Amino acid sequence: MVLSRKEIAARVAKDIPDGSYVNLGIGIPTLVADFIPDDREIILHTENGLLGMGPAAEEGHEDPDLINAGKIYVTEGVGASYFHHADSFAMMRGGHLDVCVMGAYQVSVDGDLANWRTDSPSVIPGVGGAMDLASGARRVFVIMDLFSRSGECKIVRECTYPLTGKSCVERIYTDIALFETGADKLVVLDIFDEGDIDSLAERIGLDLVDGRTS
Repeated sequence: MVLSRKEIAARVAKDIPDGSYVNLGIGIPTLVADFIPDDREIILHTENGLLGMGPAAEEGHEDPDLINAGKIYVTEGVGASYFHHADSFAMMRGGHLDVCVMGAYQVSVDGDLANWRTDSPSVIPGVGGAMDLASGARRVFVIMDLFSRSGECKIVRECTYPLTGKSCVERIYTDIALFETGADKLVVLDIFDEGDIDSLAERIGLDLVDGRTS
């Protein structure tokens, strides 16, 4: 069994420490807002100028003026505040975010991140605030499918796409397994399908360290 995107987002939400200030990137990461545990105070930040973002708005209750950076209708939590776009980027660049959750095209074993463009001529590149987040957040988590639509593993020895940041990714949450990067090694913290670590290593073509606890 592999995890759905919602299940991956729920796992990320569970792993974010209480009291954290967190930015959720565009795409799958936005789902994390819907799974924040009720017993934790996790303050969500969006780069278009909102601190204290809540989960996605229910259908029929959307506020056209209340969206996140991915243009998804969201809600506001108690005590939410609004500010200028420039102030939002100052928060990102100034090291005020504890965790950033982003998607990726590729992540290297060392934690290099490539998430703003590929080599496809049909894709219009746009880095947005990704570089600011990758360098400014204290911890960077990535959510992505482990394999691309063409079957290529997105975790690689070295990124072949233009980098967003170097050695910035700490954890990689995928539909098949949870990984931790660093020091030229890829540590497996959990496996979600029925395979073992040896078969997983063969599938992705990389050496793996078993970091699972019994």
